[in-house]
Formats: sequence, structure tokens, C-alpha cells
Amino acid sequence: MSVLYIVGTPIGNLGDITLRAVETFKNVDFIAAEDTRHTLQLLNHLEIKKPLISCRAQNERAGAAKIVELLKQGHSVAYASDAGTPGISDPGAVLVDVVRDAGFQVVPIPGASAFATLISVAGSGGKTLIFEGFLSPKPGRRRSRLKELMQSGDAVIIYESPFRITKLLSDIADIDSTRRIVVGRELTKLHEEITSGSAGELRDDYVNRPSIKGEFAVFISGTKKIQLSEESADN
Repeated sequence: MSVLYIVGTPIGNLGDITLRAVETFKNVDFIAAEDTRHTLQLLNHLEIKKPLISCRAQNERAGAAKIVELLKQGHSVAYASDAGTPGISDPGAVLVDVVRDAGFQVVPIPGASAFATLISVAGSGGKTLIFEGFLSPKPGRRRSRLKELMQSGDAVIIYESPFRITKLLSDIADIDSTRRIVVGRELTKLHEEITSGSAGELRDDYVNRPSIKGEFAVFISGTKKIQLSEESADN
């Protein structure tokens, strides 16, 4: 059956793979991957052998064209990103559009994401949450967008690399040093670390660290929760 499955894979801990994801990998004819080397490690862990197709950001349209041809031949294909759910700061969106435009069914196989993982332990978020992904590496654009997000009053989730995390935390503290934030480092992995406090406190913590490793997700609390509580009290 010609179907493209979008498969969420673990973001670190291989134990987070879902039973449905495992069954999908076993049953499809081909597996497309953001990084075939990374996905091969996962498949070897699961003792699954399937032909692999590269479909990363740099060749996503070319990879999508190959997948469409396979679907036309009656094959089924599963797509997995390096880690987490495809389409969230990962390749996958272009592939989905191309395959759907070609008239084939696209089926989601949900899985882990740093976004959902951090929200589950953030503790507060109000009624609206903004997922921004990665901000611009350019300082001016990053600070300008960050100010817009924080002034919106909504909670925000941002992804960041170890190379710019101190700059991000410094920018947040410069805008509002008292704003509560939660920083998730290496989520679900061996050296997972989740820290919570004011923007000023976490900036000082990370600035004073001798070295910083890992990938980050940062939750910035909103200000609308207080307003909603006050409205509920009035009613």
C-alpha cells in the first residue's frame, strides 16, 4: 500500500520509541531519514533491516521526489528525523507537502519531542503557548524577536544550541530578569538537566559554567496567567 508514514523517534533515550513506531519500521518497504547513519543506529538497536533513503534539509526536495517514485511503484515508506518528531525544527514539512500534492496518503506516527517533553515539566503556561523553534543567530534580530515574544504575554518555547545558550539567557534577562524560565538540557539523555528560576538566576548560572554541552529547550513563562486568575476571581 502506497503510504508515507511520518515517524516520531526518541530524542535521546531509545526506550522512548513507541510500539507503533517499531511496527511501522518493520512493515514498510523503505525508510527515509534525515541522517541515515543516525537512523541506522536506531534500526540496529531494534534489529530491523530496511533500505534507507537520505532526505535531509539540503536535499529534501530531491529526496521527496525519490519517495514519490517509490510510492508510485506501490511501496510504503517511513520517514524519521535524527531525533524527535519530524517537522518540528527538522526536515519533513516539504516532504509531506510534496507527497500529499502527488496524491498519496500521509499518516502520522507520533513520538517524542523536546517541545512536549519540556512543557510537561514547566509547571505553568497559561492558555496559549508559542513554539518559536530556533531564533536568528544574528544578535539584533534575535533580541528584537525575543522582545516581541516576551511582550506578547504568552508562554514561549525556544530551542537553542550550546554555542548560543548563554547569549539567549542573557538577552532574556536583559528584557526581564525576573521572568520565570525553565531550561532543559539533553532532555531524556544520560546527562539530562532541568533547571528553573528567574531569568537573571539562570543567566548567572550558565555564564559561570566552565563548559556547556548538549542541546537546549527553553521555556519562558507568560504573564497572562495572572490576568486569567484575576478574571476568574471576579466571576
